[in-house]
Amino acid sequence: MLQALLHQLPVLQIVLPLVAAPIVAAFGGNGRGWMIAFATSLIAFAVAATLFAEVLDGSVISYHLGGWAPPIGIEYRVDILNAFVLVIVSGVSAICLLYARASIAAEVEEKNHAFFYATFLLCMTGLLGVTITGDAFNLFVFLEISSLSGYALISAGAKRDRRALTAAYNYLVMGTIGATFFVIGLGLLYMLTGTLNMADLAARLTGYGDSRTLRMGFAFIFVGIALKLAMFPLHLWLPNAYTFAPSAVSSFLSATATKVAVYALLRILFTVFGFDSAFEANVLRLIVLPLAIVAIFVASFVAIFAEDLKRMLAWSSIAQIGYMLIGIALLSHEGLMATVIHLFNHAVAKAALFMVAGAFMLRAGTTSIPDLRGIARDMPWTSAAFVLAGLSLVGVPLTVGFISKWYLVQAALTQNLWPVALLVVLSSLLTLTYVWRITETIYMREAPAGVRRSEAPLSMLIPTWIFTGLSLYFGIDAGLTSMAASRAANALLGASNLFWQ
Repeated sequence: MLQALLHQLPVLQIVLPLVAAPIVAAFGGNGRGWMIAFATSLIAFAVAATLFAEVLDGSVISYHLGGWAPPIGIEYRVDILNAFVLVIVSGVSAICLLYARASIAAEVEEKNHAFFYATFLLCMTGLLGVTITGDAFNLFVFLEISSLSGYALISAGAKRDRRALTAAYNYLVMGTIGATFFVIGLGLLYMLTGTLNMADLAARLTGYGDSRTLRMGFAFIFVGIALKLAMFPLHLWLPNAYTFAPSAVSSFLSATATKVAVYALLRILFTVFGFDSAFEANVLRLIVLPLAIVAIFVASFVAIFAEDLKRMLAWSSIAQIGYMLIGIALLSHEGLMATVIHLFNHAVAKAALFMVAGAFMLRAGTTSIPDLRGIARDMPWTSAAFVLAGLSLVGVPLTVGFISKWYLVQAALTQNLWPVALLVVLSSLLTLTYVWRITETIYMREAPAGVRRSEAPLSMLIPTWIFTGLSLYFGIDAGLTSMAASRAANALLGASNLFWQ
């Protein structure tokens, strides 16, 4: 019985939140919705952790839906890379839901709570589906499930600020354009090969060399995913979306949505287009690498002058995506390792920072930076979490951010790209600038006269400090994450047979 259940874990990862979502929508009143959603997320995390443990030795789990073998049937395929991402998405979901109860009560109208948690579960389902599927069209379907529910989650912030509706609409327009590009690219690949299974696509594409249709398919798919992951300069939807969304949504999406899009890019680049293509290499080296370097500086400069804490963190996310893209563009084991480990490291640090912003919103009624003067005196635990998670964002030693940037600098120096390594280090000084700006404001400025703000409730502090603690623990002992990232990089390079110098 237990063995049969273990065999069904890949599909249970998707079915559980998908089935729970309509149950929450129908019977989620009076707090039941939160309880069902939180319990479902915990189970999803347990499933993901079990799958991660199963493939940690480098093995691969292939699950055939309905008993139909691929490439005809849909395959759920679990290896070390997507198991790692499954753990990130499900773990972040569970912790964000723990945080959400008090946060959403203040930021979303009570009559919409059941629908909010149902939508949250649908978004989690979509992100998990993108991660676990081995079918390219199935990836598109799950990407749209996560996107459509993401638009709704962002618009839920309209109670606090009506601009959330505009932000959600802009995201919808940009997301739809990205989805259109992606599905056109898939159509071109299907026209060539007659298959949509990713492993089968990779095998069949090797027979087409470097054809024009193949190049166009790659270009369309790449642009579609680039829009979804907010690659500079296709990032314009992200700042407003994260700024005006409810704080729990900002924490969840910043830690998961763009990370899953980066995963999808890795999977498409190195599993599907895993052939010796000068075109692909030139796109990464001559287009993606320069744009990623520009992103880490431009986005950081904008963050320095932002007047709202959540907007500052949103622009910071664009810069952090730049670091991940640099690692991909280096096309090396160390570069891919830096990207994969940064998926986790940035997720825990940025989730903690957005949770701090939500706590400030609850107690101060705003995330405007000038209005947060002296708030550390009233909210010492929340403010301390900001400082520690902020140091991780900078990349200070003994934090997770340092691990990512260390591998990234190593990857650049290994290829004698010392200007890239230098720019990565210099950009960290810009990160330090905006983190210090907030630290100075909350600790060293006098609070407005007559204003008293109490500490955040434990239901918000505990999740915030879980993420903060993870950003410190895995900065001190990065053995597990580094091993997973290294094996994932080996698997990607092995799939593509690319060892670029």
